[in-house]
Amino acid sequence: MPTTPATTEDRSAVRTLLRLWPYVRPVRARLFTAALVAIVASCTGLVIPLVLKWLVDGPVSDRDPAGVWLGALYLLLLGIAEAVLFGIRRWLVARPLSHVEAEMRADLYRRLQRLPVAFHDRWASGQLLSRGTTDLMLVRQFLAFPLTFLLVNGVTIAVGLVIMLMQDWELGLIILGPTFPVTWTCVIFERRYAQVARRAQDQVGDLTTVVEESVLGIRVIKGFGRHRSQARAFRMHSGTLRGIELRKARLLATIWGVIVTLPELAIGAALVLGAVRVADGGLSTGTLVAFLSTGLALRWPVDSIGFLLAMSQEAASATERYFEVMDEAPEDPSDGVGDTDARVRGTAAPARPRGPEAPAEARAPAGASVRGLRFENVSFRYPDAPPGSPPLLTRVDLHIRPGESMALVGATGSGKTTLTALVPRLHEVTSGRITLDGVDITAMSREELRTRVAVAFEEPTLFSATVGENVLMGAPQGAGDADLGRALAIARADFAHALPHGTATRVGEQGLSLSGGQRQRLALARAVVGRPEFLVLDDPLSALDVHTEAAVEAALRRVLADTTALIVAHRPSTVLLADRVALLSGGRIAAVGTHHELLHGNAEYARLMSAEPEDQR
Repeated sequence: MPTTPATTEDRSAVRTLLRLWPYVRPVRARLFTAALVAIVASCTGLVIPLVLKWLVDGPVSDRDPAGVWLGALYLLLLGIAEAVLFGIRRWLVARPLSHVEAEMRADLYRRLQRLPVAFHDRWASGQLLSRGTTDLMLVRQFLAFPLTFLLVNGVTIAVGLVIMLMQDWELGLIILGPTFPVTWTCVIFERRYAQVARRAQDQVGDLTTVVEESVLGIRVIKGFGRHRSQARAFRMHSGTLRGIELRKARLLATIWGVIVTLPELAIGAALVLGAVRVADGGLSTGTLVAFLSTGLALRWPVDSIGFLLAMSQEAASATERYFEVMDEAPEDPSDGVGDTDARVRGTAAPARPRGPEAPAEARAPAGASVRGLRFENVSFRYPDAPPGSPPLLTRVDLHIRPGESMALVGATGSGKTTLTALVPRLHEVTSGRITLDGVDITAMSREELRTRVAVAFEEPTLFSATVGENVLMGAPQGAGDADLGRALAIARADFAHALPHGTATRVGEQGLSLSGGQRQRLALARAVVGRPEFLVLDDPLSALDVHTEAAVEAALRRVLADTTALIVAHRPSTVLLADRVALLSGGRIAAVGTHHELLHGNAEYARLMSAEPEDQR
């Protein structure tokens, strides 16, 4: 399941983070330069203890005020140089890393648009939203800070230890004492923190889903007085996230306790031993000052190891979550279903010839009998259906002649909506084929197919855009006000002109500022605005009142006279729009005929149209 944390036991954070290289490569020069500048800045800070040694053993011991002032000037210049260099490093990385984050977010959005409907049926929207926001922010923060400073601090610690050993090797060995326990703690911490970090990020996705659903469903929540139950669900997810974050804090506190305490104890032991040796005359005061100053200068690089590793693990989990989506096989706008299957198998699919070289079954034969929309022995089962479960559709054969409208009728759950979704390839047939004018739809590019087939769903989806922009989404490039007006007239959506800004009025999120019937009419206008050859309507008039439905039907009859249409219908008034009716039962087409023929000759159809109660059947 997408919301279940991935196993991190065998995950390599380094291998995962290396997948970011294609995005980092265009800005690698600035990042490498920034890292080099940071190393120089950090090493500049290590020169300060050496100046202190010269200052203590020279001008201070010799009581030379001029030398003291000169040493102070050196220290000031070194401090300014260090600050300027770190400022340059930040300037170097800010703009390119914001570009990297923007590119990754744009790629994620493009991939989400190309992924099949089956993917979106499985994934919660909050999980996808958190990947495009929180996770990418963590990746950018990693590239801006931990990636550089894991290298910079490593070099700084190594250079600092060399300087300390050169000052006095005995004291240097004391400082090296905690190396093994600190390293062992870091290894244990990294493994455990990786698991907790992944759980926290998945929980953020679940919490985002709860919030998003509560906002979109606020009318239902208020209508049924379910705000308390929703608040409990939010508190439960929020409490789970809080517990995981507290566990992260405990792990971080543990490693910080070890990383801070052991080096501090080593510095304290070196101070005591160094002071004894200075008292005995075996070590100069300046050397002890330089040694301790170097040790204190290394406190930040050592202390930062814990949270740098934590940020790196969070970035690795975020990168892993990002590529879980990016690795999903998208719909290829130019390839057929066979190519998709080949990608899933990891093999290259042979190119499917088109045009004159296409195989006979993919080309449109000359006979008129194959023109129109045809289902040939079509079966379908959902990819995530339990193994061994029967298919939803079985050996469906149906022919809708050119210019004919066919009503599709069946009981709830019979597969009517699924059958209509197969035409624009929102789902792929499991077996059999669907043809438009004799051409297998899998032999067409998806772009071509979806310009020939327009759809309108029972649950209309509108976007936070203007009325005109929502409707013209179904039109080809270059469509204008005339096309918009014609489509609104056909769908009897003239109410759009009476809105505060006419067709330039923004309808708001999900179009919830409009009534259900208004949204449905705009969706219908969107379906017909492009004058499609084939029209697939999934109960498009269910939210309309009787009088509006009659007006829309009258306008639709003129449109359907030149369009091949498949219409899912539940009411006799909608069925009467069609030339013929197909009854879907048991996953198959049980009967085809006119409304009156089926009403008098098919008992199941008669029960559906008469709305006879279930207990009387």
